[in-house]
Amino acid sequence: MIESTAMNVSHSHFNQSEFLKVENLHKSFKAENGRESLVLKGIDLTIAETEYISVIGHSGCGKSTLLRIVAGLEKATSGSVRLQGQEIRKPGCDRMMVFQQYSLLPWLTVRQNIRLAVDEVLTHLSPVEKKELVNEHIAMVNLTAAADKYPDEISGGMKQRVGIARALSIRPKMLLMDEPFGALDALTRGKLQRQVLEIWESHRQAVMMITHDVDEAIYMSDRIVLMTNGPAATIGEILDVPFPHPRDRAQLRQSPDYYELRNHALNFLDAHFGGED
Repeated sequence: MIESTAMNVSHSHFNQSEFLKVENLHKSFKAENGRESLVLKGIDLTIAETEYISVIGHSGCGKSTLLRIVAGLEKATSGSVRLQGQEIRKPGCDRMMVFQQYSLLPWLTVRQNIRLAVDEVLTHLSPVEKKELVNEHIAMVNLTAAADKYPDEISGGMKQRVGIARALSIRPKMLLMDEPFGALDALTRGKLQRQVLEIWESHRQAVMMITHDVDEAIYMSDRIVLMTNGPAATIGEILDVPFPHPRDRAQLRQSPDYYELRNHALNFLDAHFGGED
């Protein structure tokens, strides 16, 4: 059966072991007429150290804004975001972002794009250790044969795998993904979802992923955060995904619980249909 958590539950019982803690977060933007436009209202969310969370909602509900605040790319208007008890005030290598756009440097090879991040962050490693780390992560996303190719010589799915390998190579405490599979065709998307999940299952860390895809959220996540519409969007429900890891997509789809959870999420989204990009 589905377990959901309404957002009026008190957070007073959470202790310091909470890995990421978002408390009473509000975010406003100034509109062209000079008035404040409230995008996010009273967001309360905690994520455990090895938990995979998906945030889902209609366009305009502020889910990407929430992710960018956790990344330190934007500041909350009020409220707090803490990672291991420390306030997040700016970007940091403890939180790595994977965007829908591939954001690779076109004049660098696959290997060089990943090495650039490793050189920038892991300055204490020797050249040999850096080389081994880069090779390990290239192999992790099955790109060894393409390691010396340039971005314009590889497919979109391969480019996204480079981005994921680059993010993971610097050993972040938390992986932040903004619709990482959104630009891919359906076949490539399914393969990369499975690959990312297999990597996470063998190297557990905190993940916060933005998606529009209910099936993707159920397949990959431990919990699904359902956002209400903007403006002044908040968290409507948090659904627990009851399936253990590792997961098999075909087996999931034979489970009555899968369809109950899927229908619950879709009904929520239908009830909150609307909003603008």
